[in-house]
Amino acid sequence: MILTDQQILAEIERGNIVIEPYDPTCLGTNSYDVHLGRYLATYRDAVLDARKHNEIDVFEISAAEGFVLEPGVLYLGVTEEYTESHAQVPFLEGKSSVGRLGIDIHATAGKGDVGFCNTWTLEISVTQRVRIYPGMPIGQLIYFAVQGDVQTFYNRKANAKYNDRTDKPVESMMWKNTW
Repeated sequence: MILTDQQILAEIERGNIVIEPYDPTCLGTNSYDVHLGRYLATYRDAVLDARKHNEIDVFEISAAEGFVLEPGVLYLGVTEEYTESHAQVPFLEGKSSVGRLGIDIHATAGKGDVGFCNTWTLEISVTQRVRIYPGMPIGQLIYFAVQGDVQTFYNRKANAKYNDRTDKPVESMMWKNTW
């Protein structure tokens, strides 16, 4: 079940959902709009290795001039909003207006876990050149009700790799997995 606007508000009042900064005009019928933060990152190496730490270069997007995204490049972005979800599963989806510009905001990581507390790193790719700006609407959070008790919340997992609060994109931590 997807939470409605009234249910999202009730969960915010209970402290089960946290959105900072919160703007009531961003609350939709059954979602909350999130915005592109001011930082982007790209990987340093042309070939990424899943078993190694692939380093990134982080840079700030000019508010006045924006930044032109290029096809064939994976950009890591970040949401302006810091969020917490203590009783629901959050899903991040792109806004249709963003998709109609040929921008994908995530390759595979659209689902958060109960207990996820952070900004959202975006895996941005484009079909053609497009100029973006910090603060532009980039996606929407949808919250799903959870059935049953949660044994281990994400923010309490010993092996959780994305718990450090940040306002910058975070590179893949696949290299920390044992396999």
